[in-house]
Amino acid sequence: MKIATWNVNSIRTRLEQVMQWLQINPVDVLCLQETKVIDKDFPRSPLEQLGYHLYISGQKSYNGVAILSRQPLENCSTGFAPVLGTEDLDEQKRLITGIVEGVRIVNVYVPNGAAVGSEKYDYKLKWLSCLKEYLKLLLPSPIIICGDFNIALEDRDIFERDDRIEKLIMASPKEREALQAIIQLGFADAFRKFHQETGYFTWWDYRTGAFRHNRGWRIDLHYLTPDLYQQATSCAIDLEPRKLEKPSDHTPVIVEF
Repeated sequence: MKIATWNVNSIRTRLEQVMQWLQINPVDVLCLQETKVIDKDFPRSPLEQLGYHLYISGQKSYNGVAILSRQPLENCSTGFAPVLGTEDLDEQKRLITGIVEGVRIVNVYVPNGAAVGSEKYDYKLKWLSCLKEYLKLLLPSPIIICGDFNIALEDRDIFERDDRIEKLIMASPKEREALQAIIQLGFADAFRKFHQETGYFTWWDYRTGAFRHNRGWRIDLHYLTPDLYQQATSCAIDLEPRKLEKPSDHTPVIVEF
């Protein structure tokens, strides 16, 4: 089974790119983030014609997540409320989950946080804490949690490693500690099973020729429970979509079992 994650930065803007990518890379499951469209306006038909079942949770202009699966998902739900019983953080559409072939897929779009110490930063930390409690209640089932985490866990996940890192959003100590607390529930980074060195990134700023110079961050991730981690046979970053005209600033990451 192949599962991919991709922050497409607007599904309607990137629809043709997503369709072309799926025709070249017919993955079993594609998890999308930042779809930026309400559910009724999501471009379902072209993707369904490629053989995918669609499960979506969107909002206008911001956020939004979706799962495209060749097989129907079981127990599909959106947001924290179905598990935690609280809707406090569900206004922003950032989480969708379902089960395929006995594996629970949790697709997330973690808040960016804007700036260290801001209200949005505090919201991000609260959201991550809620995600931890959510996952606790889903374990010990086989789980893959994937998506745009908006956190570079280690310095090697960032092109520029110096004393300024701890002051940067997506690399501050509190963000990293919050993600590490989730990992310590029993998850492991699929990509690092196969690639230990630096220089691998999934997001590049549109400005200053960041992609051309490979000045990126690795923030699009697959975390696996131990049984799935053992079964994983590869995890790769596909750079090709980022080379296209008017691409998303992120690129897909594919794990295979």
